Amino acid sequence: MTTERVNPPELSPPTGFSHAVVAAGSRVVFLAGQTALDADGKITGDTLPEQFAKALDNLLAALRAAGGTPADLARVTVYATDVAAYRAHARRLGRIWRESAGRDYPAMAVVEVVRLWDERALVELDGFAVLP
Repeated sequence: MTTERVNPPELSPPTGFSHAVVAAGSRVVFLAGQTALDADGKITGDTLPEQFAKALDNLLAALRAAGGTPADLARVTVYATDVAAYRAHARRLGRIWRESAGRDYPAMAVVEVVRLWDERALVELDGFAVLP
């Protein structure tokens, strides 16, 4: 797969995301929403950063199982129950992302939601990747 991150100079400089990702490959992997569920189906972590780290680990585990790597991610949507809290933790969340997924950022959006499927969940990530 090849990817090209596109960040036009007339748009605000992106921080932790790319404005557009042009991906060429032969397989598209659609990744279901992942929260901070452990293998027993229980939400782990009490804080947004703890839950974000686990949700990202779960998303990347699904991607790896499908034969992909974090660099193959073309799009990720983050659903947060409190965008103000997400913004307050943005530096730490960015650090967690870079440690787990690197700096080849996909196109991203953060959306505030009233609640997630599991009432204890604070954040959910879904997305898609393009594989060779």
